[in-house]
Amino acid sequence: MQSVQQAPARRIYTPSAPIWCPGCGDFGVLASLKKSLSDLGIASKDTVIVGGIGCSGSIHNNLECYGIHSLHGRLLPTAVGVKLANPKLTVIAAGGDGDGYAIGVGHFIHTLKRNPSIVYIVMQNGTYGLTKGQPSPTAALGYEGNKDIPFDAVQTALSIFSTTFIARGFSGNQTQLTELLKGALNHANSNKGLGFLEVLSPCVTYNDTYKQWREQVYNLDAEKGYDRTSRPAALTRTMQLLDEGKIPTGLIYEGTTPSLEANTLTQTEPIALQDITSPSNIPRYEELLKDFR
Repeated sequence: MQSVQQAPARRIYTPSAPIWCPGCGDFGVLASLKKSLSDLGIASKDTVIVGGIGCSGSIHNNLECYGIHSLHGRLLPTAVGVKLANPKLTVIAAGGDGDGYAIGVGHFIHTLKRNPSIVYIVMQNGTYGLTKGQPSPTAALGYEGNKDIPFDAVQTALSIFSTTFIARGFSGNQTQLTELLKGALNHANSNKGLGFLEVLSPCVTYNDTYKQWREQVYNLDAEKGYDRTSRPAALTRTMQLLDEGKIPTGLIYEGTTPSLEANTLTQTEPIALQDITSPSNIPRYEELLKDFR
């Protein structure tokens, strides 16, 4: 009699090589994310990355973690659902400006408002790189005939009073970007709420802004006297810099507001870890199923 070989209970995923164009800013985000997770000692088994649609949305394929490729513009509700099911996990949503600020802008606004303890990384390049270079919501005036004023996500986040961590980094400044990512991860994993980090991540194929952005970025982390704990001060200073043609980077605002989990979860044991097969639950399941028969 032949023995039946049991399949392994789980398989370890081997990260794939990135498919981005050489020089893409997303390589910088990936490198900083790897270093941040490693430096903070966050285990792969405790990490979930929800990717969006677009070039940047494949970032979870290049890391050892649990990964979900979400629907276009829907990575945030997916990530929030994971966090509510198991707040012990490190949950990261990672996508592009086209994904997050166009079809996904409604979810973006409400995620800012609800303040879930996840990290949201937006790789912003001012173009739809995957679909050959059309203007995105953050496209500069004149780019490919764009006549719309660019959407500024940092200013939007500052205008919503329940936000607690707002930062902007640049792929061309790896040292700062890594520190900002560590800050966002620590903020979320301390259940303080959303760690929102926009990253200027140039598309070298359709919108190579490296030189322009190197000249425009202004490091608020290095500014003496800047009060990142004051929302009015952050709004005023960032607007001044924008008026001067500068792009503010660094930890722009950090405040305190109860997180989504603190406001909604009432049980200490995560939903995902609860035993839902208990015999005592069966009568209630049967009662619920009556409506579907």
